[in-house]
Amino acid sequence: MNFTLEDAISLLERTPRVLDEMLRGLPERFLFSNEGEGTWNTVEVVDHLIECEKVNFIPRIRFILEEGDSKPFPVFDRFAHLKEEEAVTLPEKLQNFKQLREENLVILQSLAKPEVLELEGTHPAFGKVKMRELIATWAVHDLTHINQITRNIAKRYTEEVGPWKEYLGIVGR
Repeated sequence: MNFTLEDAISLLERTPRVLDEMLRGLPERFLFSNEGEGTWNTVEVVDHLIECEKVNFIPRIRFILEEGDSKPFPVFDRFAHLKEEEAVTLPEKLQNFKQLREENLVILQSLAKPEVLELEGTHPAFGKVKMRELIATWAVHDLTHINQITRNIAKRYTEEVGPWKEYLGIVGR
């Protein structure tokens, strides 16, 4: 087994800093581009990550601790962040994400017992899942969205890179 709680926390604690360094001060044209119809722009991805901090991973961890696998987790609406319209700047969103993540990591660090990581819950679509699988998913979820943001930014230069496009997988071939 490759999973350790320490490794997952090590990944999760970096995401707010990575996003802050990557996005703060970037021109808006980079922040509002996406990969095409039905995909999220960079600001929408940040909004999604904030929503996940509030209603996805930690609430599901708590659900496993309180309910075990006796009933399924409440369904998570992956698109809820698209329904909210608020006049919050990207720097404010990044700060909010950082604060929420710091609070959630304190909770996560309290789970440092092997038997807790083996507890099971019931996902509404996947059935039985272990606590460690949920936490590993959280870490990889961050990496998935960092990758998505990187693709959004790179896509602006798809044509501008000229013949080097062949060697730059991030902009397609």
